[in-house]
Amino acid sequence: MNGDWKGGEPKLDFAGGSEDYFPPSALDGERSNYFMNPIAADLTESQHAELKSSSLFNDDLAPVPAARRKWRLGSFAALWISMSACIPTYMLASSLIGGGMNWWQAVVTIFLGNLIVLVPMILNAHAGTKYGIPFPVYCRAAFGTLGANVPAVLRALVACGWFGIQAWIGGDAIYKIGITIFDLHPAPATNWFGINGGQFASFLFFWGINLWVIYRGIDTIRFLLNLKAPLLLALGLLLLGWAWRRAGGFGPMFSQPSAFDAGQPKAGQFWSYFFPALTAMIGFWATLSLNIPDFSRYAKSQRDQVIGQALGLPTTMALYSFIGVAVTSATTIIFGETLWNPVDVLTRFKSPVVLVTAMISLCIATLATNIAANVVSPANDFAHLAPRYISFRVGGYITGIIGVLMMPWKLVADPNGYIFTWLIAYSALLGPVGGILIADYFVWRKRTLNLAGLYQPDGEYRFTKGFSMVALLALVMGVLPSLPGFLIQVKVLNAAQIPPFLAHLYSYAWFIGFNVAFAAYLVGRKLTTARSA
Repeated sequence: MNGDWKGGEPKLDFAGGSEDYFPPSALDGERSNYFMNPIAADLTESQHAELKSSSLFNDDLAPVPAARRKWRLGSFAALWISMSACIPTYMLASSLIGGGMNWWQAVVTIFLGNLIVLVPMILNAHAGTKYGIPFPVYCRAAFGTLGANVPAVLRALVACGWFGIQAWIGGDAIYKIGITIFDLHPAPATNWFGINGGQFASFLFFWGINLWVIYRGIDTIRFLLNLKAPLLLALGLLLLGWAWRRAGGFGPMFSQPSAFDAGQPKAGQFWSYFFPALTAMIGFWATLSLNIPDFSRYAKSQRDQVIGQALGLPTTMALYSFIGVAVTSATTIIFGETLWNPVDVLTRFKSPVVLVTAMISLCIATLATNIAANVVSPANDFAHLAPRYISFRVGGYITGIIGVLMMPWKLVADPNGYIFTWLIAYSALLGPVGGILIADYFVWRKRTLNLAGLYQPDGEYRFTKGFSMVALLALVMGVLPSLPGFLIQVKVLNAAQIPPFLAHLYSYAWFIGFNVAFAAYLVGRKLTTARSA
């Protein structure tokens, strides 16, 4: 992916540089032969021969040589513009409105959450940029050559859930707009499944398109990725213009009071909602804050990845969330109810042209986001389980299948579940992983890794039969404080059975998990080093 500055603006441009975006095995035929020896330029011949025969090596996991590190500042800004302008971002903002915040409280919460998550994002990207390694290989330094599968699979499973959510959003758009165009009445949902046959068929249809794109490789989605960001931004701005006109301007839209204001239904409860919401905002990109090396391994310099991400992530998230907040606030005035899903808003239009255009735009944008954000990284993670047998393409298929089994329509059925059950829950798992990786790379190893050793089964990162007990124990210690609150949230435990203090820790899951695991890992490393000495 090339994203050079042209005319002062970042531009997504995959022409002539598509190999830099997806691993070699995602490409077909003769194009993949060009990358048969992707690390030969950076390692000696003996190191290269050793790694080629290693069970921990395949071309998708190999370090990217300097000659192929072409991403500049504009590439990273364009990447985040493309990934942040998506329906889940819109729903993220509108869910805060549904939870009781007014427009500026919601936008500030989202912007602050993205500023916070930008820090581990940039820090974890450093190793990818310096050594050209993907996320699973980066994990080997802290967790061990086999233990790295633990954080890789945790992150991959979260990506599977997001893959399913994006596929559901695309299928839901096809279903709802379809029945609106043809004036059909939706069938009732089944009791146990939660959706009807038409919804499931639409979901599988769009899911199948995603798998077809994975099979075809990068060439199929190059055009989609170039169109996606401006297409969805244009759709969002059109919705904003419509809301402004129908609601009578921004004044009425933004005059909606916060439910936490004095005299309102949730008066005095703002802070008890704000901190879980902030944790959820961090959780939204907690996945990418870990596996950002999968992208930063193509960076030309540290400056490019740092400034590019700082420009692209918080600003785009704030802009698109503002659109979601404004339109959601307007629906309360226009329809007398809060519509947090943009597809539900679009179905209120009766023009077939508008509906078909909106459906195509949503599907293209959702498809491009899903492949870029939710296939590249988990495909690498699953390939890491058995590098000799699982290619990038097979890893993508595994992602798609698990995404269906997770029944994503239940994850986004309501704003409360979306924030408190999905976003916070997985941040409780990924926060500790981030703390361990940053403690290991920046504090313990002082940004120095043995590149060849990361691919050697019996090298310095083998630890105890391939597993770092220090890292695994720190991971457990980071997750445990949030476990009681999570079990209450999913109704496995009754809140009366758990001390309130322990239950409330769940609201700060990412923060607590990150810091506890960070400290526990460094203490464990010092104790084991002193003992071995």
